[in-house]
Amino acid sequence: MSDVTGAAPKRTRVVLGEAAARRRPADPARADLAEGTAVGEALVKGLVRAQLALAVRLGLVVVTGLGALPLLFAVAPAVGRVTVLGINLPWLLLGFLSFPFLVGVGWAYVRWAERNEQDFIAVVRRPEA
Repeated sequence: MSDVTGAAPKRTRVVLGEAAARRRPADPARADLAEGTAVGEALVKGLVRAQLALAVRLGLVVVTGLGALPLLFAVAPAVGRVTVLGINLPWLLLGFLSFPFLVGVGWAYVRWAERNEQDFIAVVRRPEA
């Protein structure tokens, strides 16, 4: 293309080095994570350990909450014969009310896991003192 005078427009050279020079200096904690140093591995292992501990705790809540119901019905058979709105209590608890319980535990897990990740990010972004 040319302008009215017939001269071609001036070309602009784009160099990646110029963009790299404008970047912020590397954060030491992020560099440790990216390079896989001992400090970075310790940070990641801490996050994984926190997430695993959360999963185990909430797994125990589910096993205890849902596993105790059949045990209750076996130990106290009279409780298993109770009816609510024409539905036997075991069917009501295990068939219907267990799903909202599981959804609530799942919601809590996601919320607390995201909090663990935010804490991890806060440690990584923390300015060096």
